[in-house]
Amino acid sequence: MLQRAIKRLVKYGVDTGLVPEEDVIFTVNRLLEAYGEDDAGEGGLPEKKEEDLESILAELLEEAAKRGLLPDNTVTYRDLFDTKLMGLLVPPPSAVIRSFREHYAHSPEEATEYYYKLSRDTDYIRRYRICKDVKWVTATPYGDLDITINLSKPEKDPKAIAAAGAAKASGYPKCLLCRENEGYAGRVGHPARQNHRIIPITIAGTQWGFQYSPYVYYNEHCIVFNSAHVPMKIERATFCKLLDFVKQFPHYFVGSNADLPIVGGSILSHDHFQGGHYEFAMAKAPVTQEFEVKGFSDISVGIVNWPMSVLRLRCADPERLIDLADYILQAWRGYSDPACFIYAETEGVPHNTITPIARKRGDLFELDLVLRNNITTEEHPLGVFHPHAQLHHIKKENIGLIEVMGLAVLPARLKEEMGKVRTAILEKQDLRADETIAKHADWVEEFLPAYGEVSESNVDSILQDEIGKVFMKVLEDAGVYKKTEEGRAGFLRFLNSLNA
Repeated sequence: MLQRAIKRLVKYGVDTGLVPEEDVIFTVNRLLEAYGEDDAGEGGLPEKKEEDLESILAELLEEAAKRGLLPDNTVTYRDLFDTKLMGLLVPPPSAVIRSFREHYAHSPEEATEYYYKLSRDTDYIRRYRICKDVKWVTATPYGDLDITINLSKPEKDPKAIAAAGAAKASGYPKCLLCRENEGYAGRVGHPARQNHRIIPITIAGTQWGFQYSPYVYYNEHCIVFNSAHVPMKIERATFCKLLDFVKQFPHYFVGSNADLPIVGGSILSHDHFQGGHYEFAMAKAPVTQEFEVKGFSDISVGIVNWPMSVLRLRCADPERLIDLADYILQAWRGYSDPACFIYAETEGVPHNTITPIARKRGDLFELDLVLRNNITTEEHPLGVFHPHAQLHHIKKENIGLIEVMGLAVLPARLKEEMGKVRTAILEKQDLRADETIAKHADWVEEFLPAYGEVSESNVDSILQDEIGKVFMKVLEDAGVYKKTEEGRAGFLRFLNSLNA
């Protein structure tokens, strides 16, 4: 019954702190209006604490479908409608900003805890979907890599894709990161955001927005984005902004995707960073070789034990870190080393850039600079320093900031495919007989002899470990200097060029 479901939702709002007691009747009436109803029925809110938001919304969505309020009863239209309902429970931006700043006055950590809880309670972060992601950890010589098969992003249904193609093109909001998404009703092809609130912040004297990722790949996965729709650019100002952010939120790390195709993120059109309250394997990795740059003897510089090519800079003075990071960036932009197939540019197209990550450790500021190059060849059309073809059965997509730091975000298809591979291994079937998993056959045939008896009790851990090893190789492919004598010598040549 609609009235009961509405009262359950409002009770959920009261229990989570979204709806003050004084706003209960007001909120019930707004929800009734969304259904074209004018009667709340008898009785007040349920006495029992309401925690199962998924079941409440499912009941409300079924009512919406029965009443013809959904153009089609698919995940796309259901998401648009239930976000509209949740938006009726969320305080306005001004109230959220005010609360955030009040908490920040006590401590930055208290402020982010408040805001992260709000983002989950409002269903902007759909916890009941996030928990479906498959996650595990694989031990490697570089540390424990985090592996995730991403199942929380809903698949686009064919009807919605067709509707999006037929719809009139819209340039508002310009992208998924623009401020105009706050409170936006959404449409087919662009998610609704009535339940979304953004915290305005100032970093390095410029206006930015602070929010959480709706897909939270790790704890308190946040996005920090330029208030203006301007493209990604790695420059001196980038280091200023990253370090200013960790000054303001010292319990968070923050990093930027690179600013070139292939080695950059999925959204290059809008300048943004990603951060959070999490320590990745790369952050834990030790420095294996220290180096001194002339004029910067006060800054610790070292090569990190990581499959990609990483320099770690540490200093108590962030301004000095900015000076050295900018010096290294400019040197790398123009650096070529044919012996390592590193070319700064070909036919006027630049190839070298950096993926930077900032964090604070006690009184010291730390910058990790990951050297990147996006050159392509006929043999490697997707990138020489990109996952090579033999690894594409597991990971073909670009290696962005999150992967660089040691967290694999793998495609949802792998869940079903690994289920079939599991069955084929246990029943000794020919993987090549099934076209959906034939691409995994060479890989399985390569690793399986290394194990003795494979059974129900160990097959899952074997597959997880082997997927993790593939991800390690993915990162090694993305490294511009390989973990070989030639690669190490090449890395030192670049470092020595800084003192030339």
